[in-house]
Amino acid sequence: MRRARALIAGLVFVAVTITGCSFGTTTGNSSGSGSGDAVVLKVMAGSEVKDLEPVLQRAKEVTGVEVAADYTGTLTGAEQIAAGQADGTYDAVWYSSNRYLSLLEGSSSRLSTQTKTMASPVVLGVRESVARKLGWDTKAPTWKDITTAVKNGSLTYGMTDPSASNSGFSALVGVATALSGGGAALTQKQVDAAAPQLREFFSGQKLTSGSSGWLADAYVNQQGTDRVDALINYESVILELNRGDRLTEKLHVVIPADGVVTADYPLTLLRSATQEKKDAYTRLTDWLRTPEAQQLIQEQTARRPVVPGVKLDSRFGTTDLIELPFPNRREVVDGLINAYMQDLRRPSQTVYVLDVSGSMNSRGRLDELKKAMSSLTGAQGQTSQGVDRFATFRARETVILMPFSSRPQTPQTFTIPTKGGEKVRGQIQAAIDGLTAQGDTSIFTSVEEAYRVLERSTVSSDQAFNSIVVLTDGQNTSGQSFGDLQAHYESMPNDLKAVPTFSIVFGASDRGELEQLADLTGGRVFDATSGDLTAAFREIRGYQ
Repeated sequence: MRRARALIAGLVFVAVTITGCSFGTTTGNSSGSGSGDAVVLKVMAGSEVKDLEPVLQRAKEVTGVEVAADYTGTLTGAEQIAAGQADGTYDAVWYSSNRYLSLLEGSSSRLSTQTKTMASPVVLGVRESVARKLGWDTKAPTWKDITTAVKNGSLTYGMTDPSASNSGFSALVGVATALSGGGAALTQKQVDAAAPQLREFFSGQKLTSGSSGWLADAYVNQQGTDRVDALINYESVILELNRGDRLTEKLHVVIPADGVVTADYPLTLLRSATQEKKDAYTRLTDWLRTPEAQQLIQEQTARRPVVPGVKLDSRFGTTDLIELPFPNRREVVDGLINAYMQDLRRPSQTVYVLDVSGSMNSRGRLDELKKAMSSLTGAQGQTSQGVDRFATFRARETVILMPFSSRPQTPQTFTIPTKGGEKVRGQIQAAIDGLTAQGDTSIFTSVEEAYRVLERSTVSSDQAFNSIVVLTDGQNTSGQSFGDLQAHYESMPNDLKAVPTFSIVFGASDRGELEQLADLTGGRVFDATSGDLTAAFREIRGYQ
């Protein structure tokens, strides 16, 4: 299958809609706590820490504290915490960084003790042959050098969406800070002044993603096409890729000479936690900073120890990390993300393949679809607040609506201008409002047509992040089979085959069919069967 199911050290992006996951059982004796059941510490966490499961199993044995984690995106989780939505539900929070959280009004009153547990800088992993050609195997480049290589056509790369993933967020802050001088925390004036260089830098981005793990998977899948020379990601992700057998060419870790932004993974106690949970937090964090735990973290996750005296593994090299200053105002950070979305990065082009078969009339499903799509237009008073506002359709973006039932309908194409986009967003909204449901369900014929639509488009993969999004509430009952689509897909040119299809499990849709489609195209399946369809559509935006 095209998309490997193996996960890079467990670094998997989990839905923004919270889903539960426990690192262990809630019963049984714990050798470090005498006798009785383990104390369960409920933690809101970033998906990056999921690979700590072996470490936390050992922690439970030693301390009698079990971590039960629910996952959200970093920026989304930060806003929930600052708004008090974690109080009473969680005892602690654990993200790769608290930097954005610390900028939010109300956050300081929600947080108590913060304990740094490990470290991983956001770096470049460059194909060894490319690193040698650029001379970066012997001398670390600056961010300006990297920008020059992009401008000259010598380097392309993948990076996560900064509104969805901390690695992309850290990379955006790092390169903007470095290109604007790097001596002090960013200001909006500096961001505006650095915009031409930033635009040049981001012209080299060929892959995007809502999570660090999926970005690594996408990079692995495109090997052999030479479309992407490098990954901007956590050092730990690059090292884990090199340690496995998935790469045809190893990645050289490049730490820019003028500095990076490093994740320090603070496990943070909430003020609302009970005394029992505060005591459990203390036992857990005390153990996590012991030499035993720090060494285990280093071995299991390829992250750096944060406790003096723990020997650094040779995989990390000898280069000292220079930490770039972080902006001290939220409006600067949000302005930077907005500039990236609207102006600096290459635009998106997406075909929305929307099921309007007769079954969508059931249980208000068509109304749910309209509401979810409306949240992306920002029309009819639906403008999102906080980080969700970054999910709305952006300037320069091409949105192609292709409803389907027994057959695909004629696609409608909308391109949002840099100025005056409200009119086009209103046109998209009108098209959504006009959807009606009847007929059978022709999923695979419609997906094939979506690829044909992109093939005919004047916007190529070199000009935009192309993708397909499929929403269906049923099984394929009309038109081509999955096998027919697969045969057509294999005959397509490589640049078209590189376009991922993202599917949403909704209503009575067949997860197995949609998983097959994701495996074939290098896409992903998002689950809205028990959650919010609007949240699923917004989550997909991190991959477009």
